[in-house]
Order: sequence, then structure tokens, then C-alpha cells
Amino acid sequence: MKILYVGDDWIGSNARSLADGFRQAGHEVVVIDSTPVTLPTRLSPPWVYAKATHRRAPWAVERVHAEIDRAAADFRPDILFAFKSVHLDQQRLLDTPARLHVHYSPDDVANPENISPEYLAHESKWDLIVTTKQHNVAELRDRGARAVSFVRSAYDPAWHHPAARRGAGQFLVGFIGVCRPDRRDDMVALARTYGDRMLVRGPGWRRVPELRATGAVVAGPVYGQHYSAVIADVTANLVLLNSDNRDTHTCRSFEVPAAGGLFVGQRTDEHAELLRDTVECFLFTESAELHEILTWCATHPEQAAAVAAAGHRRIVEDGHRYVDRAREIIASIERPARASPVGDTPRTGHNTTLVGNARRRADEA
Repeated sequence: MKILYVGDDWIGSNARSLADGFRQAGHEVVVIDSTPVTLPTRLSPPWVYAKATHRRAPWAVERVHAEIDRAAADFRPDILFAFKSVHLDQQRLLDTPARLHVHYSPDDVANPENISPEYLAHESKWDLIVTTKQHNVAELRDRGARAVSFVRSAYDPAWHHPAARRGAGQFLVGFIGVCRPDRRDDMVALARTYGDRMLVRGPGWRRVPELRATGAVVAGPVYGQHYSAVIADVTANLVLLNSDNRDTHTCRSFEVPAAGGLFVGQRTDEHAELLRDTVECFLFTESAELHEILTWCATHPEQAAAVAAAGHRRIVEDGHRYVDRAREIIASIERPARASPVGDTPRTGHNTTLVGNARRRADEA
């Protein structure tokens, strides 16, 4: 298929990885970078406008849409695929000439941070909504979505793979991720226990004075291949979930083991399905259980490395790359409605594919 793909195209972004996944799956892909709207450069006029008004700069939105319009006219896509494009003009996206319009939501669509009033007003007009949250499937249907498909998050082999260590030292425990209110207190408590044996990297952590006072190594975010290099310097890599998104798995659930790191994460049904506890990962529910795991890792480094290696094999062999997710999405588009499993069933009752419906509408128009 010919896919006009709208999403953030910066190096290391999940949107870029999924776009590459569609290309690797054999589709022709043209990418329009939405970063100037979704993540404007700090202190730039669009950034200042967004901070002052809590809206995206209209001139930045217009520039992205002008690119989409030009690309659509030249490329004549089968699919317009929008990766969390909630801050763009929804009707203009839906009016883009294409046989099918698909919106991908990597985060909880019940969380106000991940949607917009305009997106909600047009959500039912998208031919397909793809979500990485199982709990969103029924919620999207109840909100009137035409069709919903669930796919898990993924890893990108271009970025997430075992890497050589970059120094003689080795951190016992580490976390790479955003500083969030639901993580802050627990991270500070861990750092007070493990001090310089702990590494914390990600946006916002350097602005936590209590964390910096613990002796833990605190640094900014890391992306792309640098992510795997940091994973290699940590014995136990924490996989923490976002409670605001009601996460039961996250991108880190795949990225950490794919990079060869030991997965030490919160216990959920999805995590238990992905990896076997104590064999391919370590799962915990309470802080006391986490401390027991870290104590074991400190005294059994070779066994901890063996568990990490088993987790790496499981994730790699089970097909969790972005190209695998791209194939799942295309399969859900082409699957006959009556044959669709629960979680993928379009609201239409016609025994035809979404692509077939879209082509018929286009022909009738």
C-alpha cells in the first residue's frame, strides 16, 4: 500500500520507528514530520505561543497541513496514517484524499493529556483507531469509534540491541524515563538506599533536588542507540508504568530486554504474558519485593545476566519489532469484519474489509 504517514520524525521517536516498520513490511511510505506542532523548539515562537495559550500555533499547524496537502496530491496514498495527531486540524486530515484514514494512539485516550476537544469531536469519523491500551478498546467503541484495533508497543532493532559497556563501572539499578509525580517519591527513596550505585536518566529528574542529594547519578534523556549503551551499564533496569495512562505495559517493556538489559518491572498481567518471572525477568508489586530483587542481583551478577539473556531471546523471538506491529495493523485493516476477533471488530456489520469500504465510498464519490 501507499501510506502517507503523519508523525514526529525525530531520531529515536516511536513514530519514526513505526513509519520505518511499514516500509520494512513492504509498503511505500511518505512521512510528514509533525514535530514542529507537537514538540516545538524550546523558546521558539510556536513554543511561546503554546505555553501562553495552551494551544498549538496556527501558523505551525498550517505549514504541516500544507506539506500534507502537497504530498497527498503527488503521492495519491491508499492510507493516511496519523500518529497521535490530535493537535492538527482533524477535519483537514480526514478530508485528505486517501482510501482510508487511520489514527494511532500510543497513549491512553481517556487521559486528557493525550487528546484534544477537536480530536474528540472527530474521533468517530476515522476509519480505524489503533490503540496500545487494551482498556481503550471498549472505551473507544462506546465513544462511537467506527473500528478499533489493539496492538502492543514495540522495540526498534535499529536502536534497541545489546551494546558494549562504555566504562569499567556498573550501576546496580537504573531507570530511563520521564520524571512523573507517581514516580518521584519512590525514585528518591531508592536513590537514598543505593546512592552512587543508581542511575536515573530522563526529562525532569535533574530538577529534583532531593534526588541529586542522594549521590545517585542523574542525567538527561537518552535516545536512539545511546539508549542501548546506557542499558548496558546497568544490572537491573527498572520498567515503570505511567499511572495516568493506566499502563499495563509500555515501550520500555520491549526496549529494555531487546537491548539486553535485565527487565525489573511492575507486576501486571501483560508483563507476565510477555516474560516469565524469575526466568526471563523480575516482577514486583511492592517496594520490599523490589529491594529483595536488587539484593539478589547484587550478590548473583552472573545469574542476573543469564535472566537478562533469556529475556532478550524471548522478546526477539516472539516478534515485537515495529515491523511486526505494522503487519498487525495492516492485517486488522484487511481482515473481514465478521472474522475479526474481539478488540478488532469494526462497528459496521458488513462482511467486507475496511479497505473495501473505503474504496467503495471513494468510487461512489
